[in-house]
Parts: sequence; C-alpha cells; structure tokens
Amino acid sequence: MPHLKVTPFDISVIEQHIPQSDIITFRAKALKGDDELLGVEYGGEEFLLQIKPDAKATLVKYDKVTRPLKVNLLKEALDKVSKELDLEIQSSNIALSNTKPALSSEYFKKIEDFGKITFPKEKISVEVGFGSGRHLLYQAQKNPDILFIGLEIHTPSAQQVLRQIELQGLDNIWIVNYDARLFLEMLPSNSCEQIFVHFPVPWDKKPHRRVISPSFLDESMRVLKKGGRLELRTDSDKYFWYALETFFAVPKTEVEVRKNEALEVTSKYEARWRKQEKDIYDVYVKCTENSEPKELSIDFNFNIVKYKKGLEEKLPQKAMVFDGYFVHFERIYKIGEENLLIKCAFGSFDRPEHKYILIEENSCRYFVSPPVKTMVNYEAHKKIMELLR
Repeated sequence: MPHLKVTPFDISVIEQHIPQSDIITFRAKALKGDDELLGVEYGGEEFLLQIKPDAKATLVKYDKVTRPLKVNLLKEALDKVSKELDLEIQSSNIALSNTKPALSSEYFKKIEDFGKITFPKEKISVEVGFGSGRHLLYQAQKNPDILFIGLEIHTPSAQQVLRQIELQGLDNIWIVNYDARLFLEMLPSNSCEQIFVHFPVPWDKKPHRRVISPSFLDESMRVLKKGGRLELRTDSDKYFWYALETFFAVPKTEVEVRKNEALEVTSKYEARWRKQEKDIYDVYVKCTENSEPKELSIDFNFNIVKYKKGLEEKLPQKAMVFDGYFVHFERIYKIGEENLLIKCAFGSFDRPEHKYILIEENSCRYFVSPPVKTMVNYEAHKKIMELLR
C-alpha cells in the first residue's frame, strides 16, 4: 500500500503548517512511543496517515483502520503532505495509476450505506470472499433479476471486480470492502435468496477467525428467505467437518452434502486442485422458516462526553472482558493540550470493531465513521461512554 520513506525531519514543524494547510487537520502524538498520526481531509474523505520516525528514514504511510478504498486518493494525499512539509523523499510507491479509478463506481458501497438503503432488485444474493470474482460475475450475468452483493476484504480484488463490472456493463452487483461476519447484521430479515461462501480461509491455527461460526449461521438463517440456502464450498477436510458440526448443532436444520460437484464456473485455484485430484466439498444449509423482522434502534453518539484533564491517565490499559463483548483502548494519542485520539477495539470476540475515538474540548465522535449497527457493538459503545465520562 502507498507509503513514503523520507529523510528524518523535525516533526514539531507540522504544528506550524496546520493553520495554512489544505489537507492536514491535526497532529496526534502517541503517549507511549514516538509514532504520530496526521488527521487528513482530502477528496471528500477523512482519514489518518502514520508517521514512524527512524534514525535512517522516517516512514509516512496510510493508517489501516481509516484508509479510504481509493488507493489513488491515498497516493495523492501523501504527495500533497510531502510537498506541504517540504519532505526529502528517499523512496516511495505513490506513482498514480493512469487507469480510471474503478472505486468511484456507483457499484461500490460502504458499510455505512446499509443503515438506510433501497435495493434496486427484489431478489438479493450474497457472496462472501469473492476473490477473483469469477463466480460472482458469472452469477450476475446469468441472473440479471438478482442483486448480487459481493463481500471482500482484500482491496485489490475489490478493485479488480469493480473494473470488470464496468467493462461487462453489469448493473446488478454491489461490492462491499468489509468483513462479512459483521455485514450480515445490516441486512433485513428474509431478504436473501442465497449466501455463497466459496473456499474460505481455513484458519486451522486460529479457528476464531473463520467465517463459518454459530453466530454467522444464525445471521445467515435470519437474512435468508424460507427456502433460501447457505452454500459452503471448501477443499479443506478440517473445515468441512468443522462446518458440519456447526450446522448440525442447530435444531431443525436441513443440510445437504455433496463431494466433487462440478460447477458451471471454476476459479483458477479450483482448477489447480482438481488437477491434483484434491477433494472438494459442498455443504448446503436450507432455511426452513421465516424470521422476525430485525429492528435496531441504535445511537452511537457520545452525547455529553468531552475531554477532561487527566482522562488519558485514567483509561484502563488492558482489554476488559464483559458479558458477550470486550473493550480495549489499544493506543492513546494527544492532540494539543485538550484533545485525545484513542485507537479502540471492541464488540464481539470473533468479530471485533476497530475504530478511533476523537475526544475534543466540547465534543466526542468516532473518527471517521460510527461502528456497524449491531447490538454487541452498541453494548460495547455504552461501556466506552461510561469509561470516558
């Protein structure tokens, strides 16, 4: 991802540039360590840039939590910051691509969009982790009456498929660069025809990171229409048996298993595995009943929370575990004398949120956007409010 390596410089001069800057909005200094964050507002988006000093070269790079999906936007922001601060660049990878930025597409949706959204088709299907997008694009071509929502956390894959949507003239795919385990909670009950989970990462050494889990299955059954189905396809023996155990633990579940079923479209990875005569398993879980509508009345505002002197010293440093959720203030940054920026992980143990909280003299907000509207996130939010008061 975009970054610069620059000759070490006096970081304190940034403060002098902020009042006249067209892009830098604040400088945040870590309470522990010498790394810093720059608040940036550029191209209609807010995000952070990291500054990591070193004796030989200072690294200026994107911040993973707040990064915008448009890579060229990050590159342009890094270029502008380097020029404003008159940095001496030793090396970089911010050369701009000449191709049209596909992520400006109307078919790219942010997770926040789903708080209130109108679906253009009556039928909806979801694909989790679409990779190269062959299956997703094929399904959209074959079923023009269905809206396919493709979920992929790998940014280059999302970019690639958005370009293909434009090249192929499709109008029934939305791309979401977000964790599927959280996304499903944003969908209405009984709204989906199918949920595809093809070749998920097995995570044999970190099973808590698997997409398939009891909570994911519960949400899948809620969003599927009666008669709709969740389709798992995997080449992993361990994942197959794990999934079966998870699926059969749910009462009144209809499960169908197939082995080495040939699909109409295959990925290059699947083709390779077939040449190796590797077994491929399909597990279909059918939704047998309609679910109650999911009504969420959630407010992620911080109301009367504001900065109080010494707050940064009172915040717990270790992760706090509560009934069904956790809160961890991972890192604290100071902005001037009366503002804080807190990097925070919270929510579900297997589907955590990662956000920054900006606490100013008279206000407090999530930077740059609020969490996904789930009840576990809301419970964590209320605890965070309690700890910040």
